[in-house]
Amino acid sequence: MAIDMTPPEAAQEFLEKAGWIGAEIVPVAGDASFRRYFRAIRGNDVAILMDAPPPYEDPKPYIMMARYLRDQGFSAPDILAENLEHGLILLEDFGDHRMREHLDAKPADEERIYRQTIDLISDLHSKPAAKLGAYDWDQYLREVKLLVEWYCPAIGVDADVDGFVDAWQMVLQPVLAAQVNPVTVMRDYHAENIMLLDDGRLGLLDFQDALVGHPAYDLVSMLQDARRDVSDELEEAMLSYYLTDQSDEEAADFRSHYAVLGAQRNTKIIGIFTRLFVRDGKDRYLDFLPRMWGLLEKDLRHPALEPVTDWFEQNIPRDVRSKVISAKAKA
Repeated sequence: MAIDMTPPEAAQEFLEKAGWIGAEIVPVAGDASFRRYFRAIRGNDVAILMDAPPPYEDPKPYIMMARYLRDQGFSAPDILAENLEHGLILLEDFGDHRMREHLDAKPADEERIYRQTIDLISDLHSKPAAKLGAYDWDQYLREVKLLVEWYCPAIGVDADVDGFVDAWQMVLQPVLAAQVNPVTVMRDYHAENIMLLDDGRLGLLDFQDALVGHPAYDLVSMLQDARRDVSDELEEAMLSYYLTDQSDEEAADFRSHYAVLGAQRNTKIIGIFTRLFVRDGKDRYLDFLPRMWGLLEKDLRHPALEPVTDWFEQNIPRDVRSKVISAKAKA
């Protein structure tokens, strides 16, 4: 289903009030939500216009997080103007030099740039956490249940939901216990949301869903990327790099939590990508499912995930996971 990239009716008046009289509005992209992005061009001046239409989207969390990140010394877009009634935000334009495409063209830069992403996360974890909601049990559960709510019906599986919840509760308890001093978690930290800026810094995008939680989460997001293959060797090298100053016992606990959060995130994403197809008709997200199952199966090999692994073997065994979701599953 094609995304309508016609600029919102209020866009021109919003830009004029912001001092961008006569600016040309050019479509940039839509994403998996209702948000859309345009480029406002006025002579040599360029900015990004975010359309986050209420009631489907609330731009306030994005604005708050952008300002928090900038206050902590990170490169988030400057907020140039905002209209909360219409869900319009004018943002600093970070250009088109995105990490994903750069590495596709120059794979030799991979380790250097990934190391830079790990440095940024380490730095973020050293800062005071943002004033955000907690990544708690209810949130983790809501997310993993997307698999039994969307994926299982789409492939015709009558799943044991109670057993699913019990298994996740067992494996997530140590993770939750380790979140006594939570850090800011951007939640969508990966190669398609990182811009390579002219000053050599990393520009951050798509952080409006941030919470405070476990430091392993954003590492999993970056190193088990839903949209880009990251080799096992690179993942291990970057995880070891992050853990450089931790004791063997601390590192072992962290790796266990990393595997659990990897499985949690990848389970959630399988559910989300299925929903985007079934509910929203976005067929392209089905192409990501083989990668997601590969990532999830890797995490499920960790002993910390035994209850969840057993549930998957009993409810969605390997031969079932490979089934193609039929077009009949569409709502």
